[in-house]
Amino acid sequence: MSQPRVGEIARTRIGLAGWLRALPSEARRVLNASLLVGAFFGLDKLVALGRQVLVARSFGLDPVLDAYNTANNLPDLLFALISGGALAMAFIPVLSETLSREGRAATWRLFSLVANLAFTLTALGAAVLALYPLAFVQWVVAPGYQLPQQQLVAELMRLNLIATLLFSISGLVMGALQANQHFLLPALAPVLYNLGQIIGVVVLSPRLGIHGLAYGVILGAALHLAVQVPGLARYGFRWTPRLTVRDRAVQRVLALMGPRILTLGLLNLIFIANDNLASHLGAGAVSALVYGWLIMQLPETVIGTAAGTALLPTLSEQVARGEAARLRQLLRRALGILVVLLVPLTLVSLVLVRPGIKLIFEGRAFTASDSELVVLAARMFLLGLLGHSLVDVAARTFYAHQDARTPLALAAVTLALYLGLGYGLSQVLGFAGLALANSLAFSAEAGLMLLILYRRRIL
Repeated sequence: MSQPRVGEIARTRIGLAGWLRALPSEARRVLNASLLVGAFFGLDKLVALGRQVLVARSFGLDPVLDAYNTANNLPDLLFALISGGALAMAFIPVLSETLSREGRAATWRLFSLVANLAFTLTALGAAVLALYPLAFVQWVVAPGYQLPQQQLVAELMRLNLIATLLFSISGLVMGALQANQHFLLPALAPVLYNLGQIIGVVVLSPRLGIHGLAYGVILGAALHLAVQVPGLARYGFRWTPRLTVRDRAVQRVLALMGPRILTLGLLNLIFIANDNLASHLGAGAVSALVYGWLIMQLPETVIGTAAGTALLPTLSEQVARGEAARLRQLLRRALGILVVLLVPLTLVSLVLVRPGIKLIFEGRAFTASDSELVVLAARMFLLGLLGHSLVDVAARTFYAHQDARTPLALAAVTLALYLGLGYGLSQVLGFAGLALANSLAFSAEAGLMLLILYRRRIL
């Protein structure tokens, strides 16, 4: 085949540059933010993959690793409900509107009031879990484990709650910086979180065993917060030492947060139910699902979550300004790009996941049979790659419109689908049926979200 002539290459470059210049300014801003966030999310996932290789070399699919992975569930749920996804989704639209209408001083006052409230509630929730960890493990998290393993889960859960308290502030800082259209430090924070965990694996676990991983999580959470502090200083953060729910802006955040808490509660029940069901399916089942989920999350986070993260502040601003046509155009362009990218990527990933896992893990961390378990889980999760990514963007569109009830109703549908499919498929396919049920349930949720947005003339 002959090589292209210089003139043809030049015209191609000019065409691409012209296409970029032709994009509306907000679309270019979102594209740039998506590329930045996606690049750092990609780096984060690569570091996370390296962390998992080190964990696998140290623990394989040992039952103590099952205990560690299971111990994360309730602390993660507490964080997600109060200071993580719940407040971020409810917080950024109101924070963006406050910034555009009242200025930065009012924005930081609102941030302080919400952060104070979030930390207090997280601390209360953490105290309850810390007082009765074994009861929660035996009745909710892992009833299928033997007592020694349940006791280990309870010990690790208590340590993870310290990281949860740190994240209760760090997660809100991330949302505040994104509302100010600053994405660099929030995108860098997860990388440092994983570096803290790597220190836990390499330095602490040889001395402390599986507990070293938990201390690494605490270190990572501290780094996650510390790296974002300069961003607060740059935008003139001033803390307001006050605890109240009577402020109007706080009430608006809480009005959105209430349904969002229930939404995330329903979604996190999927992962708790996943471990509950998997705890009856033999040693290594929980960890194989964790590794499979991590593999699917690599492309999903780099593309879907990055796009949703970059879109939310801009969509919120367009809703506040009443720019429905521009929002529709931007949303259609974003969803079209996701489909074009992710459909072929899913097909390629389904083929390459086996040689990739064998190259990275087998012989270093996993036996051949361990590798096959992870390959099977990853393939089942990868079938839901497009669905998870579309949910990332579509859900943020509802929250940009300050509609938290529709995602709540759809989360209930997703949970019901997962429970039915998960139980039925796990009887036939074992633990892989749980991963397939996850993919099918979230793909159905994505389809319903897009249909509702279209019927409302938002899409």
